[in-house]
Parts: sequence; C-alpha cells; structure tokens
Amino acid sequence: MSTSVEAVVVDPGSDDHVEAAWELKERIRESEGVLRQRRGFFVDAYRRSTVFCYLDRTETTPVVGFAVVRRDGYVLFLAVAPDYRGHGFGRRLIARVADENGEVNCHVRATNRSALGFYEAVGFEIERRIDSYYEDGGDAYYLQLRDDGLAGRFSIF
Repeated sequence: MSTSVEAVVVDPGSDDHVEAAWELKERIRESEGVLRQRRGFFVDAYRRSTVFCYLDRTETTPVVGFAVVRRDGYVLFLAVAPDYRGHGFGRRLIARVADENGEVNCHVRATNRSALGFYEAVGFEIERRIDSYYEDGGDAYYLQLRDDGLAGRFSIF
C-alpha cells in the first residue's frame, strides 16, 4: 500500500468524505456505466451506514476506495478508483466488513462482469438471480461471502 494512502472509518450519521465518495462513484459511473444510483439515495445510505474508506491525501479527490455497509454486513456500495485497482484495496475493504460483521452479502448488476469476477475471487457465491431488481429494470445477483472466503485472510485495513 502506498505510504500516502490511509484507512479511515466514517461512523453512521457523519458526512465525512461523502462528497469525495460521490465524485469517485460518479467518475466510475461515467466511464464504466455502473453505480447508477441517484445522489439522494447515495447520500442517505452513506449517512445511515458505516463507511470504510481509503484516502490518498495527495489526490484532488482523496477517496480512492470505499465500502458503504449496513450494520448487518450488507454492502450497499463498493468502489475503488481505477488507478488503485489491483493493489488489494477492494479485498481489504471486504475483509474489514467481514471482520466487523461476520456475514457479508450484496447485490451486483447481472451485467457487471468485472464486479462479479472480483466478488467471486474474494470468496462470494451467487445465491440467486433477481429479475428487474434495479430501478432501471436491470437484473441483479444476490451474493453471499462463503465462510471459507478469501476475504477473511486479509485483515489489514
């Protein structure tokens, strides 16, 4: 991990880093066509959840990765900036969620092959497909982290 990147936790009720997380989400949406949530929904979910973030204070938008997580271990949003992918940030975010909650689950757009590949690589399994899950009519998979998932082996955050 770069010496300029630090891990922080944003407690429920806080707006710390919400604007930078929104900007990262929007950059990913524009370039990859995923993370299509409306701003109000995103901000409300962020405020109600625990958010695990990676910050690079040398960047204009310091949030380079984040996981927005309900108290039951459901991952509402997970994003890592493209330039920071492949360095274990996503794995460590999932590991932190697993350490905090034990059980981890999420939904992934059925067409988002990149996200599905990531989640399967860290130990998630597809439990079921849900037709028309998303507001735009898109289908989703409901994923559950296996008990023997790789995420539990990465405890550094």
